[in-house]
Amino acid sequence: MKIGFYILGKKGYIVLDDFLKTFGSSVVAFIIGARDSGVEDDYFQQIRELCTINSLCFFERTDFDKNVIPFSNYTYAIGWRWIIDDSKNLIVFHDSPLPKYRGFAPLVNMLINGESRLAVTALFANSGYDKGDIIKQAAIQISYPIKISDAINSIVPLYVNLVTQISLIIYQGKNLTSTPQDESLASYSLWRDDVDYFINWTKKADEIHRFIYAVGPPYRGAAAYINNMLVRILDAELVDDVVIEGREGAIGKNIFMEAGQPVVVCRVGLLKITKFYTDDGVSLNGKVLFRSRFESSLR
Repeated sequence: MKIGFYILGKKGYIVLDDFLKTFGSSVVAFIIGARDSGVEDDYFQQIRELCTINSLCFFERTDFDKNVIPFSNYTYAIGWRWIIDDSKNLIVFHDSPLPKYRGFAPLVNMLINGESRLAVTALFANSGYDKGDIIKQAAIQISYPIKISDAINSIVPLYVNLVTQISLIIYQGKNLTSTPQDESLASYSLWRDDVDYFINWTKKADEIHRFIYAVGPPYRGAAAYINNMLVRILDAELVDDVVIEGREGAIGKNIFMEAGQPVVVCRVGLLKITKFYTDDGVSLNGKVLFRSRFESSLR
């Protein structure tokens, strides 16, 4: 048995480390890693160092010749965000209960939507993204509030267990069985860019709270403007609502200041901003005026 890996991020690193401890380095055909500028720590260096320690054949995504990649019986894609040309015997591990949330940033979008269960699906790759036959799935229950970093940590064991189960089947020379997806249940999760970090203050306070936690570290953090200054909001608390005259025109305004922390009017509910910074990392706690308005775009 020879397994190749396309891996990215913390999930990829932990899965590879566990795989090596379980099956040994002789089973690994190659590793292709990648950098990710969109997170605080992309684990690229840790993955490369792990490969060096175990004398594995390592390539960086942007600097390798596909014609020199060693043979593998199967290839695993874990946390990978790019198209892999050779999809033969390619097994993709995806952060959702497929066929729901096909595509990009499924975990982020599941948290924003308040899903009660998180899942990982192992599937065979085909010509349509995340449409291949399902090999195995695993899921866990969660409760809110939950930050994206904690959600990632909670699904890593699902990845490890699925990779181990599937690898044992392959190692024993058995056939991998799979089931076609039910197209009537399919939904799609689209890619996210810088615009998607901005808070929509016309939503309910609990929805905004989920959003702040869903796009926080290791990602860049929810964004807003205060007096045309870009800020990143990393933590917040729900506050009991009050009756506000002309509420529609007051959305985004600071209504109270509690120990230097602004309480912001949402369409329904109030949200206290407890941890927020300038885009270059300077804390703004206690540094904004009482008469401040949080906005989604520049005036």
